[in-house]
Amino acid sequence: MSADGPIPVHRRTIALVGLMGVGKSTVGRRLAKRLNLPFADGDIEIEAAAAMTVSDIFAELGEAEFRAGEARVLKRLLHGPRMVLATGGGAVLNPETREALKARAVTVWMRADLDTVAGRVLRRDTRPLLRGRDPLEALQAMAEVRYPVYAAVADVTVDVASGAHAEAVGGIVHALDAYWAGAEA
Repeated sequence: MSADGPIPVHRRTIALVGLMGVGKSTVGRRLAKRLNLPFADGDIEIEAAAAMTVSDIFAELGEAEFRAGEARVLKRLLHGPRMVLATGGGAVLNPETREALKARAVTVWMRADLDTVAGRVLRRDTRPLLRGRDPLEALQAMAEVRYPVYAAVADVTVDVASGAHAEAVGGIVHALDAYWAGAEA
């Protein structure tokens, strides 16, 4: 809520949620440019706040401390100016973060086929939750827990395929336009 009451949905931050590797950061940057909004990547903001990489935070402080820091950073970002925000894949597991997303953002669940996502995450060895695990099995386990939470928090769900990022941006813009039109009706 703002000082004057609820934030109108067409003036809220656009928060992208979904599993790691679905393209939230890459698509988010392009979406922000298309909508002429600033962009923030939750993981980069967490690294800046902690002066450590996400991998180092996990290794030295553990996942619980990473999640606590993530919740603090996302709360700060969601109470700031309107933007496109790429959240971490597990950010929605925190009840306070879910509440802030519902109150202050239009949340877009970027959903993709798990085989596609597994192929993407293999390209980088920077994902602490995948170290020493089969990526597809790990993603399937995450999806079982997270998909119901994404579905509950999302205002809009967009299936993003393995196609061009421009297609994902277009799909999100189309879904947001329909959501905003329905919210204003």
